Amino acid sequence: EWYGWLTVPLVPFWHFIGASDTGMLFAFLWWSRFPDAGPGGKCDKAFYTKWLPTRVKYVAWTSFLWGSVWLLGSWGMGKPLADGYPFLFAVSCGTRGGFSAAWVFITNFNHSHWWNEFLATDPDRTWPRVHATMAFLLGGRHRWNEMLFHDVHHMCPGRIGAMSQRGRFHGWEKVHDACVEILARGLWISDDAETTMDKHQRKRSMLVKSRKASTKA
Repeated sequence: EWYGWLTVPLVPFWHFIGASDTGMLFAFLWWSRFPDAGPGGKCDKAFYTKWLPTRVKYVAWTSFLWGSVWLLGSWGMGKPLADGYPFLFAVSCGTRGGFSAAWVFITNFNHSHWWNEFLATDPDRTWPRVHATMAFLLGGRHRWNEMLFHDVHHMCPGRIGAMSQRGRFHGWEKVHDACVEILARGLWISDDAETTMDKHQRKRSMLVKSRKASTKA
């Protein structure tokens, strides 16, 4: 609906304060909700043996990194130890700004209906220069696969992992073609009525397969 656009200006700020997937606020929420309680509300069996030690290690390592930034901004610049906060603040704002820009592009834009409708037109054929330019700016076609097949990633993120990482070891084209095949078969097996996204994915896979077949011929 139109009123959904009213909150768009708040999106960068939302990411800036750490409410995105890799932010501090999201980590606090995750820690308070995971792992789920066991039967009868009991503590998860692996909480003290797995999750708590992992979180302690993470907090210790993060504290070490930010402590190093503080030292660089104080002793590293010939200032008293207590004067490290301006440099720490500048680095924090810089990293938050960078992550905000990245998450707006990767999370908000990449999950939008408009982007998935655009992908259904097979932009590699209709917009080859834009396609090639974006791949170049991101550092290669293996990274561009992240934007092209983020829906496939969400199908099973734990098993599939990052498209760019798979592309580094297996080649971007092999990963690309495998994702097209997954889209052609459908991300989910369901007896429910076909959704708009299902139609986009089926149309997209048909166009890409047709283009590749004509190229080989």
